[in-house]
Amino acid sequence: MAHVINEECIKCGACEAECPVNAISEGAEHYEIDPDTCIDCAACSDVCPVGAISEA
Repeated sequence: MAHVINEECIKCGACEAECPVNAISEGAEHYEIDPDTCIDCAACSDVCPVGAISEA
């Protein structure tokens, strides 16, 4: 199951840089994860400074 980024995202970009499959992109309100590309490795959630990433 893919991870999701919630509204607590501060748009720092740490998660996007860490994603090995480039599944994360900047959305209008916060970064977003493409569930079709996400490999559920959790690398993004490990680097999120505000804990805005969780399993869907």
